Amino acid sequence: MQFKHPEILYALFLLIIPIIVHLFQLRRFQKEAFTNVAFLKQVVIQTRKSSQLKKWLTLLTRMLLLACVIIAFAQPFTSNNNAFNATPETVIYLDNSFSLQAKGEQGELLKRAVQDIIDEVNPDEKISILTNDAVFKSTTIKTIQNDLLQMGYSANQLSYDAALLKSKNLFNEDSSLKNLVFISDFQQKSEPLTIEQDSSYQINLVKLEPVNLSNISIDSACVEKPTANTTQLKVILKNSGSPIDNVSISLFDGEKLLAKTATEVTDKATAEFSISDQEITNGKIIIDDISLQFDNVLFFNLTKPPKTNVLAISDSANDSYLKKLYASDEFSFTGTTLSQLNYSTIDNQNVIVLNEVSRIPSSLANSLKTFISNGGYVVVVPSKTSEIDSYNSFLSEYALQLNTKMDTEKRVTQIQYAHPIYNNVFDRQVSNFQYPKVSSYFPVSSIGNSEPLQFEDSKPFLIQNNQLFVFTAPLNTDNSSFSNSPLIVPTFYNIARQSLKTPQLYYTIGTENVFDITTTMQQDDILTIQNTKTNIIPRQQYFNNKVTVTTNEEPSIAASYDVMNKSEAVSKVSFNYNRDESNMVYQDLSTLQNVTISNSTADMIKTLKSDSKVNELWKWFIIFALAFLIIEMLILKYFK
Repeated sequence: MQFKHPEILYALFLLIIPIIVHLFQLRRFQKEAFTNVAFLKQVVIQTRKSSQLKKWLTLLTRMLLLACVIIAFAQPFTSNNNAFNATPETVIYLDNSFSLQAKGEQGELLKRAVQDIIDEVNPDEKISILTNDAVFKSTTIKTIQNDLLQMGYSANQLSYDAALLKSKNLFNEDSSLKNLVFISDFQQKSEPLTIEQDSSYQINLVKLEPVNLSNISIDSACVEKPTANTTQLKVILKNSGSPIDNVSISLFDGEKLLAKTATEVTDKATAEFSISDQEITNGKIIIDDISLQFDNVLFFNLTKPPKTNVLAISDSANDSYLKKLYASDEFSFTGTTLSQLNYSTIDNQNVIVLNEVSRIPSSLANSLKTFISNGGYVVVVPSKTSEIDSYNSFLSEYALQLNTKMDTEKRVTQIQYAHPIYNNVFDRQVSNFQYPKVSSYFPVSSIGNSEPLQFEDSKPFLIQNNQLFVFTAPLNTDNSSFSNSPLIVPTFYNIARQSLKTPQLYYTIGTENVFDITTTMQQDDILTIQNTKTNIIPRQQYFNNKVTVTTNEEPSIAASYDVMNKSEAVSKVSFNYNRDESNMVYQDLSTLQNVTISNSTADMIKTLKSDSKVNELWKWFIIFALAFLIIEMLILKYFK
């Protein structure tokens, strides 16, 4: 038992006063002479005994009455908490990620947790609830009940650390009794849940456990071995449960069924579709699985990418190797001499190759700088007779300087395999490669630039500064064997393909996605991404002949979308949810300390209510005081 005002209990020392009065009272019995002495002596003894007993009983009842009154004013109570004035505050983190679609013993895990919160929390109690995509601060269940019942699943789950931090920030500073209820299935992630000891609040974990731990998901899809007539679409499936003999996989274009197949899935499986159509604008791959639903559909679109415009500027028509490199239908190649260059065509290009020009005029240098700032790519190949000053006047802005040419033979032996140009080009690092060589080169002073290719002495052969690529040696066959090396194809091809980031087969919601849309726009025009249910304006940057679009959290719904320039659909793009939650492996919480763990939301809330409940006892002591008053009155009246 505890007291709200324990200082009042000092008044109990006043109980000594009636005891002193009783013990030191001066009233005495007076003897009277009478003839029958024996009879009177017996009456005197009996009267003294009964009078003393009555006084002791009266003293006891009065002391108990006074003690009950004093204790009642001290306001006694019982509670599992130490402070009567502690204001309990509860913050609930409710994980509404896709993995909570799994079925528990009483239905979907998320829906059961929502119903338990509504049923068990006092409708008028102030509470804060945090989800992956919503915050309800200092509100009541009565106010947000409809929002909770209509809550959907979120594609982007907060990390455990972020969820704990955001939940902690929802507590009021003046609250002395803070309870954080963390409701999740606690899937195993790259960064596991860790709890640091913090006496300012109590962490209560509710682990929602599904009944069935098996799940089949579409992991990814890609295009392999495209030809002029057919396209091979490869679909990868993952299984987190026991092997399944027959999984049905359907390929749609909108509502039209293009193909259907079945496969056996153990841990991973692959299905392939051979597509005769070169374009599928509303592609959709569907599997049959009764577990998690979000990973049973994969949206994609297969469209022919626009051509990349490549302009080669040379002193003469010595650009035969570039014509061969960009001869495919993917590119629109234009070659011109510096003297015949039409500067108005620069803005329409994606890549410009300065192919061994002897000097870079200031007018061309200024045009190239503007071209680069507008998102264009420039490749500089110096000439044996290059005027270093004109080159350095252009390159100085990009932390590059050419030095005097050196007539020394060198081999190109070092390849940065992780560089975006060569990523996925080589199956493994090559050690017995027929390395290209040069007979002369320009030493370069470079600060903070990447070097995809280097000579055997680690000096740079190819340098990159964002959208500018500079070779340090001429590439003509008289000076270098690089134009006959297998390295030249992925180098120039991937530089050109990077200049126009065409939409991929699909993108993942929640990650940064960047792609280019080839279109012409007027001032103040914007591109929108839309379908029948959603219309958003993405982050975008307009250049001369393209718009670079960046998306992250939006659109938030997996589907195929049109990219609209006013009322015209200029491209297609598809978005899918992250598949990380498809793997139904869960964290072991038994090793965590300083937490309370439960498997039921309802049980956890009931426990918190019981712990925070205060039983006030002062009313009982008032009742006891009245009872002792009545007892005293009865003793005085009826005790003879």
